[in-house]
Amino acid sequence: MKLSIDGGQTGSRIRLSFDDGHVEERDGAGIDTSMSVVDQIADIATRSVLDMGIDTNAESVSVLAAGVSGLTPAGSRPERLRALTAGLGVTDVALAHDSVTGYLAANGLALGAVTAVGTGVVTLGVGERVARVDGWGYLLGDAGSAYWIGRMGLDAALRAFDGRGQATELGERAVISFGPFEEIYMRLQAREDRVPTIARFAREVADAALRGDVVAAEILAAAADELATSVVSALRRCRAESSARVSWVGAVMGNDVLRSEFTDAVSRSMPGVTVAPPRGRTLDGVEALNDVPADHPLAEQISRSSPD
Repeated sequence: MKLSIDGGQTGSRIRLSFDDGHVEERDGAGIDTSMSVVDQIADIATRSVLDMGIDTNAESVSVLAAGVSGLTPAGSRPERLRALTAGLGVTDVALAHDSVTGYLAANGLALGAVTAVGTGVVTLGVGERVARVDGWGYLLGDAGSAYWIGRMGLDAALRAFDGRGQATELGERAVISFGPFEEIYMRLQAREDRVPTIARFAREVADAALRGDVVAAEILAAAADELATSVVSALRRCRAESSARVSWVGAVMGNDVLRSEFTDAVSRSMPGVTVAPPRGRTLDGVEALNDVPADHPLAEQISRSSPD
């Protein structure tokens, strides 16, 4: 059996592919990037297999592939992941940053760029070399992400309340979501899950924009511009500007307005590229880690461990 894990900050998605072709999927816990990522992936794998009722004495999970948010080079320890999941029968491990699995999901092995937009955001360009843009976390980057949009929406709401900004229905939505204006900042600061909580407010921004709220629409336009800027930067850095394929993964890009503005912005900056919908889902990209040829630019981005 093969176990594939798409580990995001808000939640994870798990796929178990049986040898007979049967597939089961389920949701799991999110990844806390301030803690050992590999240990959390091992825990998600173990819990998932047990919850699915798999008897590892009768059948084993031989292959484990994971695409993980917040995975750093120092944190990429496939040997430890294999050791921690040996009880499940795991013999082969493939581990990569979720920008790599997002890329494989959206573009396959084609050269170009993919922006993965969830709670955070990271863009990967693949050409003569691999170039990663942003993904610097909510404190220093993630421009255009759900957190960024939610944060901008709350900022606009508080500015309007102060009289420093344009009137917007986001103020009413903020109060419904978090309570009185005077309490919002303290309540959010006190929450351990403040990052995903603020990211969820991006939905309110998107809904307000659809209802004609000018401020909300401007925030979505700004997010689209940030994402397009990252894509163009990635293409130039990886030297894949000519005939490149640009795509995306992540729920944020399901917003029609944001996606349309993103497409237009990329096309204006680089008329020769093709901007197209993703070819598959993120779990497809995770599962594809084991199929990346050794001579492909992405191969060096995948950490592997298998028996000697």
